[in-house]
Amino acid sequence: MASGYSEIRAVVRAVEGDQAFVDVAQGGCGRCHEQGGCGGQQLTQMFCGGQKSYRVRNEMGARVGDTVTVAIAAGAVRHGANLAYGLPVIGLVLGAVVGMELDGDLGAIFGAMLGLGVTWTCVRFTLRAQGGNSVFHPYIISRS
Repeated sequence: MASGYSEIRAVVRAVEGDQAFVDVAQGGCGRCHEQGGCGGQQLTQMFCGGQKSYRVRNEMGARVGDTVTVAIAAGAVRHGANLAYGLPVIGLVLGAVVGMELDGDLGAIFGAMLGLGVTWTCVRFTLRAQGGNSVFHPYIISRS
């Protein structure tokens, strides 16, 4: 595994133009027990069982049934998780704290909802802006 990206083995289920739909048997990058691994495999196995399917860039020309190696830039998964989970939690807590200072428990409830709504909107627009950024998209690096 190279240091510039994380990789995982998958099987191509379908192909549409320059995109492939791949099935991955395990969750996470498989580096759970290595230094610097995030432990994501244990988390995905706890909440989700079975195969996962993903859309990836298929510049290698993989065909249905091919076993492929899929890669994603180092830090892209962590960035996505922080954006999707961390930012809303921060917005929720900050909204609750500010709301409580302004109007007690009722203010905390409304502040938390407002903070969550604002951060959800920020996440939505950020993800749209990053949608064209190929750094955050997984891609096939080899096939067999």
